[in-house]
Amino acid sequence: MHQNIDICDQSILITGGTGSFGKAFVKSVLDHCPKIKRLVVFSRDELKQYEMQQEFPQDKYPALRFFIGDVRDPGRLSRAMEGIDTVVHAAALKQVPAAEYNPFEFINTNIMGAQNVIEACLDKGVRRVVALSTDKAAAPINLYGATKLCSDKLFIAANNFRGERDLRFSVVRYGNVMGSRGSVIPFFMNKAKTGVLPITDMGMTRFNIPLEEGVEMVFWALEHALGGEILVPKIPSYRIGDVAQAVAPNCKHEIVGIRPGEKLHEEMITSSDSPSTIDLGGYYAILGAGLQHKMPEYMQALKAKPVPVGFAYASGTNPDFLSVGTIRSLIKLHMNPSFEPI
Repeated sequence: MHQNIDICDQSILITGGTGSFGKAFVKSVLDHCPKIKRLVVFSRDELKQYEMQQEFPQDKYPALRFFIGDVRDPGRLSRAMEGIDTVVHAAALKQVPAAEYNPFEFINTNIMGAQNVIEACLDKGVRRVVALSTDKAAAPINLYGATKLCSDKLFIAANNFRGERDLRFSVVRYGNVMGSRGSVIPFFMNKAKTGVLPITDMGMTRFNIPLEEGVEMVFWALEHALGGEILVPKIPSYRIGDVAQAVAPNCKHEIVGIRPGEKLHEEMITSSDSPSTIDLGGYYAILGAGLQHKMPEYMQALKAKPVPVGFAYASGTNPDFLSVGTIRSLIKLHMNPSFEPI
């Protein structure tokens, strides 16, 4: 097994660095590692980069760099990764309906872009890579999930041709990030002003993770992952009906039905994955084909144990559900301290 590293001694690049996760990750890195060598924000939106530069000014954060570029452009990625030790890949197109309407755009960014990141990491001497996945990549029924499953497979398989490099590719997969753009809680908070909440299905469930926990998981993966695994956190679920009750108990509900490409319940680990899944305590790890023959060694290194035969991890059968009161408390804690139900 390779030696673990301290990310504070690294030069780090994050793709999609101006998104919800990217901004939280950058803030966390700068808080934890004030003397970080270099932190590169790689994204394609000049306005978001400009706004982020106002929040993190150059004179206060001299290690921070902003690169305009697209993961579809291998030359620009290669240039941006000069001297980079650690890469976090968060860039993706993510909206399910948009993927159904513009499928090849999602393939170009989420699949071809993933391979471009891998190639640049191999060529430029990068040592640690963590790619972000989604619960929609487990048994996908929509194109977005299918592209992210392909991306996951590419990053896991990249460990097979790293040669003698001290290089690890790992993936972290989690559910809905609380308060992220386009997610259900800010959507309901905005719609509540109209007095009516459009709800797909009262019994629909989703996994829930605060942004900070998603960031902490990436830190953990960078320091501890051995390469070739998909890491999945143990997190609670919520019912959409309970979210509606938490946000706006006095609003009317309009049941609009499930949209094309949506599931009633999300999965993060399917029963078909159970033979290659282990329990790390706070996380599960699905071991890729290159790691499965090393499962005893892996379990010993990370003090893990196998999951039961036929184990599956889905939002509908998760033993841990958030109550209406807990959802309200989390909104105040993570999104808006002055939040009051409508």
